[in-house]
Amino acid sequence: MPTPLPPSSTESDGTAVIRVLSYNVRSLHDDPAALARVITACAPDLVLIQEAPRFFRWRKKLSRLAAASGTVVLSGGATASGPALLCTLRATVERTEDVLLPLTPGLHRRGFATAVVRFGAARLGVVSCHLSLQKEERRAQSGMLLDRLAGMGVEHAVAGGDLNERPDGPAFARLSETLQDCRTVAPWGGEHTWTRTGPPSRIDAIFATKGVEVLGCGVPEGLPGVTGTDLRAATDHLPVLAALRVPPS
Repeated sequence: MPTPLPPSSTESDGTAVIRVLSYNVRSLHDDPAALARVITACAPDLVLIQEAPRFFRWRKKLSRLAAASGTVVLSGGATASGPALLCTLRATVERTEDVLLPLTPGLHRRGFATAVVRFGAARLGVVSCHLSLQKEERRAQSGMLLDRLAGMGVEHAVAGGDLNERPDGPAFARLSETLQDCRTVAPWGGEHTWTRTGPPSRIDAIFATKGVEVLGCGVPEGLPGVTGTDLRAATDHLPVLAALRVPPS
């Protein structure tokens, strides 16, 4: 069992300890009840979703997942071409924006679900992303992600998602040069997020700007309430959970 992550809290100086979960849910094609149990057990303040439902009754499907996991829909879904954001009522929402990235003919269109939220005195930019399967497009999208974070007008930010490449890839490395790769800074739990085919790999990640303190980050294997059965049934990716300390701003 991994060392417990700190619970969500607000410190006396206004600093907020928050939990952020990044999860590719494969359009809810697997077991939504198992997925909701995993999310609930992780007790996140923010959930960065990839492959949210995009077609028939997609809003209702995403809302049902949020309700079953004790969260509400913040932004994204079909309007961001897959990425979405969920949050608890602890978050005060300042603004949201769904962003569609340039379309490469013959490839799936990508997008970002973005928001600026507050946890007490701590103000935070948030982005959920799902990068391309194509290497050059993926690298270009990593630059667009950095530009989006820089243009949000916030001192502190967190971004996460399915990068579709390992840490030695150019897009992953580009993000790690500017942001903190939370798993590298404070390893916790499991490492690999893709175990269905080929060698186990870490292709999903959470990043934070330099002023955010990373308290722990990894796959929540062995976390109370998170079972191997539910992780296998919920979707084809494993989630990434991070505990972060965000200063007031």
